[in-house]
Amino acid sequence: MPALTRNKKKGAKSQTPPTKQVTKPRTPPSKTQSKPQTTTLKKGAKKPPLKKQKKEVVVEEEPLEEDDEVVSDASIDSESEELDESDDEGGKGSNGFFSDDEEENDDDDETLGDDFLEGSGEEEEEEEEEEEGPSDVGSDSDSDEDDDDLVKQSEAIDRKLAKQKADADAEQQELNKQDESEHDAFRLPTEEELEEEARGPPDLPLLKTRIEDIVRALKNFKAFRPAGATRKECVEQLKADLGSYYGYNSFLIGTLVEMFPPGELMELIEAFEKQRPTSIRTNTLKTRRRDLADVLLNRGVNLDPLSKWSKVGLVIYDSQVPIGATPEYLAGYYMLQGASSFLPVMALAPRENERIVDVAAAPGGKTTYIAALMKNTGLIYANEMKVPRLKSLTANLHRMGVTNTIVCNYDGRELPKVLGQNTVDRVLLDAPCSGTGVISKDESVKISKTADEIKKFAHLQKQLILAAIDMVDANSKTGGYIVYSTCSLMVAENEAVIDYALKKRDVKLVTCGLDFGRKGFTRFREHRFQPSLDKTRRFYPHVHNMDGFFVAKLKKMSNMTKSSEDDDEAVETVEQDEVSDDDDDEAEAIEENRNKERRTKSKEDKRSKKDKKSKSENGNVEPKARKQKKKRSEWKNEIAQAREEKRIAMREKAKEKK
Repeated sequence: MPALTRNKKKGAKSQTPPTKQVTKPRTPPSKTQSKPQTTTLKKGAKKPPLKKQKKEVVVEEEPLEEDDEVVSDASIDSESEELDESDDEGGKGSNGFFSDDEEENDDDDETLGDDFLEGSGEEEEEEEEEEEGPSDVGSDSDSDEDDDDLVKQSEAIDRKLAKQKADADAEQQELNKQDESEHDAFRLPTEEELEEEARGPPDLPLLKTRIEDIVRALKNFKAFRPAGATRKECVEQLKADLGSYYGYNSFLIGTLVEMFPPGELMELIEAFEKQRPTSIRTNTLKTRRRDLADVLLNRGVNLDPLSKWSKVGLVIYDSQVPIGATPEYLAGYYMLQGASSFLPVMALAPRENERIVDVAAAPGGKTTYIAALMKNTGLIYANEMKVPRLKSLTANLHRMGVTNTIVCNYDGRELPKVLGQNTVDRVLLDAPCSGTGVISKDESVKISKTADEIKKFAHLQKQLILAAIDMVDANSKTGGYIVYSTCSLMVAENEAVIDYALKKRDVKLVTCGLDFGRKGFTRFREHRFQPSLDKTRRFYPHVHNMDGFFVAKLKKMSNMTKSSEDDDEAVETVEQDEVSDDDDDEAEAIEENRNKERRTKSKEDKRSKKDKKSKSENGNVEPKARKQKKKRSEWKNEIAQAREEKRIAMREKAKEKK
């Protein structure tokens, strides 16, 4: 059948319109539906409509003649053109459309027989390719439109941000103008105004605003200088206002002003007004920090690990039970201890099987930490001078399960005489101090500490550090270290003491082993210290959120000493070294003379007491003492003579036997 070989696409177009119109006969085509009609025309060659067409062909094959099967290409083209024209006419009804093309439809159905079904797969692929073309174009156009929308949105956002920035700059300029106007209005009070303020109670809001104004002026004195005022006047007024607002005496607030710049000074003072967080130390002799934390969390304690630098510390935020009365506390699983108290022991770094001295041990937090690091090996001398504090020291040692510690009650300056010089591996000296770093715990420090007391503490600390150095053996295989620490911020109690020790003993400063903390002062006002003092560490409440603390670590290089070694005056040797120092003040010399006078008075009192006792027993004292001495000498002579006689007799007997 050569007549059936024709263009498949055209045949598909001629076949599809009748099938579509049959399904929806009453819906007239619209302009908006022109594009989808072309696609439906192409989709008309799919299999579902072909099955219907096949049925129609089977029904209508009987009356057809052979001549009708021969269809020319020209007639098919004309039919397709007519169909296109009919599609373009959107206003016509469905009846007219079917009436004109029914016969042509039937002819097409007859001529599209088996050949059309055989080529259906290829037609579908070609039609899908044709359909993909316009769809891709549509998607590209849509993507371009989306890109345009994104660009517009981004431009709108940029405009909005620029507007916000401009508004912020304008507000900042207005604030700066206001500050300048306020600054122009700020001035230091006159003497009359100060007198009026002194008559009445302190005006706290006025003091607060004036302190802020002076601090801002001192930060940039060139730009915010009060009219007709010098820097010295501003500083003096700041000292007076801080003292009256926060309750400090003139000496302490003056020292803090000299140590810190104005902005940092305000942060420090504000930090002193707040309590430091409660911290505990896990006793590794009995438990682990993880297990202890789990138990305390179950008891309603809100806690967290202390910090990265500590493996045993926990910080307590709040607790539903008293943290110092839990079964775990009574069992010795942890110790209530400030975070700053961890630092000296960490710097000391004790090792197992060493001999260590804790010069000021009470209440035992540092001593028990040392014992835990040593795993109850070696030997610890826990010394405490004050007898009432020995109870808490021994109680904590027993509660924490420490078994390698000897508690002793001596003056720390006499320990080299008691324990011996060059006999221990390490010494921890947490020296008694003014406590200016723990004002948040004891606010009485604000008004109680004076320059004379600071000098007394510094004098005592110098004596103690020399005694601690003398106890350490420089030839120790594992040790030879001294750690000096205070809870004070005063330079006279910290850097000045270490500088004095470096001059008087053969020691050197080494790193503390602490990764944080500020370096110590190498110069302070008129004082100049050794450059190695930058290895010391200072800790502040406003920076490290712990009590103010100072830590220094010394290494003893040799056992040489410059002090005299009199058995009866072990304490006076340290004092002689201090007198020979050129940097000591006259107050130290006066205090030294007072100590000597006290010793002579105590000796005289003891002698007078003995004399009184002897007089009560016998009227004359000197003859009795002489008689006793004579009797003792006679007894000794008699014993010696008896021994010699026995020896002579033994020798004679031995000769006779021979």
